[in-house]
Amino acid sequence: MAAYTSLLLVIALCAATALSLQCYTCLSATSNADCLTAANCTNGETYCETSVASVSVAGISATSITKTCALSCTPTSGGFIVGSASVSCCSTDLCNTSGGASIKSSYAAIILALGSILTILKSSVL
Repeated sequence: MAAYTSLLLVIALCAATALSLQCYTCLSATSNADCLTAANCTNGETYCETSVASVSVAGISATSITKTCALSCTPTSGGFIVGSASVSCCSTDLCNTSGGASIKSSYAAIILALGSILTILKSSVL
């Protein structure tokens, strides 16, 4: 009886560790709607990582969203003259649903970039 109970305990523990994390994955999608393919992560990959890069110049903007399973993940966020980039992390099944929450370029950065471009164009015309 004790051997039977021990065997059931081992099977239960193995079954629990066999289930892997699920994350949404995509590579350089332009929209979050194009980035909702679920995938099973490999053993050791305990994070769902979402990277978002956004650029806007002269009224033209582009966005790139990449979602992956990751062994480790460090959340980051940064703004640049003409855009922004961020990495977000989570660790539950299909937790990386949203990819667009952090896509916001600041108006000051856009105005500064446009002013620089106009200054360069103006001085090259003269």
